[in-house]
Amino acid sequence: MSDGFEYQFPAIRGIQARREYYVSMCPMRLLPKLFQFDEDELAPELRAQRQLNRARIPELSRYITENVDNYVFSAITVSIDADIAFAPFAGDGEANRIGILKIPMSARFIINDGQHRRAAIDQALRNHPELGDETIAVVFFLDKGLERCQQMFADLNRYAIRPSPSLSILYDYRDEAARLAKSLIAGSDIFRDVVELEKTSLAPRSRRLFTLSAIYHATNELLTGMPETTPDDAARLALEFWEAVAEQFDEWGRVRNGDLTAGEVRTDFIHTHGVVLQALARAGRALISKYPKTWQSKIVKLKAIDWRRANSKMWEGRALVGGQLSKAHQNVVLTANAIKTHLGLELTDDELRVEDAYKRGANGNKKATA
Repeated sequence: MSDGFEYQFPAIRGIQARREYYVSMCPMRLLPKLFQFDEDELAPELRAQRQLNRARIPELSRYITENVDNYVFSAITVSIDADIAFAPFAGDGEANRIGILKIPMSARFIINDGQHRRAAIDQALRNHPELGDETIAVVFFLDKGLERCQQMFADLNRYAIRPSPSLSILYDYRDEAARLAKSLIAGSDIFRDVVELEKTSLAPRSRRLFTLSAIYHATNELLTGMPETTPDDAARLALEFWEAVAEQFDEWGRVRNGDLTAGEVRTDFIHTHGVVLQALARAGRALISKYPKTWQSKIVKLKAIDWRRANSKMWEGRALVGGQLSKAHQNVVLTANAIKTHLGLELTDDELRVEDAYKRGANGNKKATA
């Protein structure tokens, strides 16, 4: 050890790729002081990880402070560029894997994975210093140079895949909208057994009509901006709306009865796809706001719309782009505009601007073709 001054971490010693590494628990109050990330001004080829995205930090920090009793953070991975020593508590068998990791204070630590967690913890501690005694797991590797550190970063992120939006919603119990969507699906005959809870896209032969993420976003669209209601009131309104909508689409019922396959409906019609569900909800919100007592009698007009994918005259450029469904916000608005117009509802100023731009583009294409 260089000058006799050292950090000591209780640690467990392990082996990966014939190299020793160590796992310890670090008090959060020490995390910002000990572990630094590369300077932002360094060129990418001279850094060992991505540049810090400071826009992510407030959200991560709020996650900690708003869930102090049940937040979860995975381990931080750190490289050490110094000669270390490990003193096991025992000399024989498995017990020699547990001991004290000794690191000189002159050592430099590089965060290979977890720099945003470290920065968020730093910010959270400023408002909640009591969190400083809580711990986070730290995995220590020996630094074998910049090339090794960069390779570690690449390897740690090589197979990192975000869960699908549907699965994230399914496993989320903090988001009230997620809880509502899941209870809606479980408590409604129109959605039970026809909603894909894990995947965000449906295979051609899938027996499901909808995805959880599509129901989630559409129901959110329906309830956004509605007068303040209790969660029970919101759930009741959402159930009434989707049941009223389902009555206008015979194909939904025929799939539940086994007379049609879900794949046939999704192929031939657009009304089970996310962009249209969200557009239906957007139009439904306007309908309920204007006719709070009689909206159910007016929603029957949906049955008269030609929802076939082949109806390109109505849906191309709105729900469809080049014959394919598009979930872009502009397409949601344009699809909702068509539904609102059919229901006799006025368009908002923003909707009119989107509609005018769409019509100018459509007229320009006609002239070019002519």
